[in-house]
Amino acid sequence: MEIITLIDILGTISFAISGALTAMHKRMDAFGILIIALVTSIGGGTLRDVLIGKTPVTWMQDQVFPTVIFITAVFAVLLRSKLKYVRRSLFLFDTIGIGLYTITGVQVSLAFGLDPLICVILGTVSACFGGVLRDILCNEIPIIFHKEIYATACIAGAVIYLLLSKSEVPQSIAMILSGTTIIGIRILAVVFKWQLPRLYKREVSE
Repeated sequence: MEIITLIDILGTISFAISGALTAMHKRMDAFGILIIALVTSIGGGTLRDVLIGKTPVTWMQDQVFPTVIFITAVFAVLLRSKLKYVRRSLFLFDTIGIGLYTITGVQVSLAFGLDPLICVILGTVSACFGGVLRDILCNEIPIIFHKEIYATACIAGAVIYLLLSKSEVPQSIAMILSGTTIIGIRILAVVFKWQLPRLYKREVSE
């Protein structure tokens, strides 16, 4: 198995768990849990593939991905009692997911010969858009659109990966360092309550 495929599968598992946890927190039924897990896992990659003209999109060409999502969602439901701290579990798997999917998105974009800036954008899209769809379907404001540092971490990791990939650093090391950067920034941002500056101080009443 190629390392890029392995990373894609690990990211799929992480996002499937993230989606399933969110759906269970919203008290959805079994079908709802499966749909949210599916959308969270494939949303970003699907948008990326459509934008670069890679069709059919990745998950439609390999039955491994739908199978992994289904199995992961089932296990998340069965082991829900073990996931005592749902918010912490959701944060953990979501953070791992964006780290892995950013790398995958950048690699796929590079394979299509796209400009580095576009690769960074598509890597961020791959990592974030599934979570955006998950939150919208679960009637939540997507994390990427408000206080927490989320996409910024993906952008930083994507830039580091691009810089390392152009040097003599082995690909595996580049992946580990960039993925660790994304996960590290995300965790530190939450622990130390880092936030991007807001453009307003109070709501303006009309």
